[in-house]
Amino acid sequence: MSRRSSSGLIGTWAEAQRRQQRTQLIQQREAERRQRAYERDVARGQREQQAAYRQHREAQARRATERLEAEVAALQGLLAAGCRAPAFRMAALVRPEQLEPFDPGTLAHPVPMPQLHQFQQQSAGWTLGSNRRAQAEREAHARYTQAWQAAHAAETQRQQQLAAYRQQYDRWAAEQLAQIRGHNSGLAELAGALRAGDAEAAVEYFSAALYASAAWPEDLPRQVSAAYDPARRQLVLDWELPRYEVVPQAKSVRYVPSTDQDKETARPATQRRAVYRDLLAQCVLLVVRDLYAADEFGALESVVVNGFVDDHDPVTGQEAQLVLASVSADRSAFAGLRLEQVSAVDCLVEGLGGQLSARPDQLAAVRPGRRPDEVGGEVVSHGGHAGDGEEEPDLFAMDPIAFENLVAELFRAMGMEAVTTQRSGDGGVDIEANDPSPITGGRIVVQVKRYRNTVSPTAVRDLYGTVQDKGANKGVLVTTASFGPGSYTFSNGKPLELVPGDRLVELLHQYGLRGRLGGAVASLPAQRAPEPAAPSADHNVLGMSWSGSVALDVCALVCAGNRVLSEDHFVFFNNPRTPDGSVRSRAHAAPDKAALEVSFDALPAQADRLVLAAAIDPEADPHADLAGFTDARIRLLDAEGAEAGQLEVSDGRAGETALVLGSFRRRASGDWDFVIGGKGYRGGLEDLLREYGVDVA
Repeated sequence: MSRRSSSGLIGTWAEAQRRQQRTQLIQQREAERRQRAYERDVARGQREQQAAYRQHREAQARRATERLEAEVAALQGLLAAGCRAPAFRMAALVRPEQLEPFDPGTLAHPVPMPQLHQFQQQSAGWTLGSNRRAQAEREAHARYTQAWQAAHAAETQRQQQLAAYRQQYDRWAAEQLAQIRGHNSGLAELAGALRAGDAEAAVEYFSAALYASAAWPEDLPRQVSAAYDPARRQLVLDWELPRYEVVPQAKSVRYVPSTDQDKETARPATQRRAVYRDLLAQCVLLVVRDLYAADEFGALESVVVNGFVDDHDPVTGQEAQLVLASVSADRSAFAGLRLEQVSAVDCLVEGLGGQLSARPDQLAAVRPGRRPDEVGGEVVSHGGHAGDGEEEPDLFAMDPIAFENLVAELFRAMGMEAVTTQRSGDGGVDIEANDPSPITGGRIVVQVKRYRNTVSPTAVRDLYGTVQDKGANKGVLVTTASFGPGSYTFSNGKPLELVPGDRLVELLHQYGLRGRLGGAVASLPAQRAPEPAAPSADHNVLGMSWSGSVALDVCALVCAGNRVLSEDHFVFFNNPRTPDGSVRSRAHAAPDKAALEVSFDALPAQADRLVLAAAIDPEADPHADLAGFTDARIRLLDAEGAEAGQLEVSDGRAGETALVLGSFRRRASGDWDFVIGGKGYRGGLEDLLREYGVDVA
């Protein structure tokens, strides 16, 4: 019995062991299955990621090819597009007699007068003895009388200030109307002179027509020298043509996966030459078309155009104006042409008997027609410098080459050595300068942009790349326009200097040179009228402080949702206020390290949040992060400087260089509540701004 019992125990144990082994085997196989499935998923993910990356790069290459094709199509369609542009008219120069309306701001609102019942409400509803009740009424009346006298005095002062500001506006308005009417009267005289065949009037008017023409792309040159022959009623001019480099050298872009690089396919030389030659013919025809289209006074019977480029003469090696196309076009012959349908080369050469270089890419010149200096009268050149006693040149209308020369002259006037570069192969450098200062000086590369619109941050990034490629000490970007926050943000802490149009004009005048930005129009007196004498609580001060020695730039964004209203609504070191002045930087006082002034009631109606942010100042410490940004807080002060409360702010983190401190959000009631932030960015202010829709590309 004992053996059978022992055998039963052993059998039970052996069965348990077999079951355990089977369970382990099943678990092992299941683990191996899961591992294989995981490896398949990883491999599939990698393949999908590689495929997505390849598709992305191929799409980029396609877009680059499409841009090249669009550039060439625009060059090929220049004449047809130009013919669709409206003709220039004298009426375009007429200034309307419309002025900015009188806007006294807060002075327009009378000071509210106190009401007696407001002071009697404190004792209303209480049961008091007759003596105490009479005493309370006397005190309420005394407070009311004092408040009424203060409000009456403030109202009297407001009316005086309003009357004075109205007189100031009326004087300004009278001056503006006199200038406008004088300008318009001068236009009437100019029209009469044109009908009479006055040479000076003809050159002035038709040069303006060419510069104001909507038919010409911004990047094509517009330098002209002109003279008018009254006897023949003929306008003779030299007009600058675009250079060969305007036609893209690449035909297409293809992504090569094996090298992970883009490869450009060169445009065939014969095709590129044909496109360029056709473009020159289009330019000359378009000049003639613009002149005749603008002639509403019958001043022109014929036009002579000599199209030239400034370059080194292949024969002599000297700088020269090389004429690549020329035509003399009578009005009667030109009137019968349908320019939208013609072959530009055939029309110029065969239809009008003009001349066109057979090899303009090699600067093979043709014999010019009649030149302006052969007319016998005064030759007027536009795009150069104004002489003494002449009106300052308009930088917007100045020829690009003349503009580069003017900027180079400015650098020389500032004590530097400066030369303009050749217009081809300059590697993105228009002027090379050398500052002889022993410590801060060195080699400077300069780019100039004769723009009317805000310069893209891409141009600033390109300049930085040029500075690095050339090994220069500094890069300077000079423009007739302005820069946005994205440009200033990128340039901060880098060896870059941005010179907008208004600063350029200041420098020109400071160093004895001449230049203006468009028409010289007097500005309206500041519309920020004096505040009423009565105390006002129309703004708050946000004083910001933190521990640690980290140097920060504090900024604000006026947003609708997570999108800034515009680049002008980003307040930072290079844009100290919003256009309406509702948010502005201001000097801070201890214990604050930065301060902003905010008029919440004056924020734009579409704005629903005011975002506060801080970023490392890369110029002060390019290697710092926000690990040292601790114990941060915002003091909320009223207009009198009294502290109304404190707002806690998240600490910074290592590796991050920008941080959203928090945001004030407009509620349905119209009140503004503060919501703490804390989101950090490793890419600095650029990454933060990009998320809020500011262009920093």
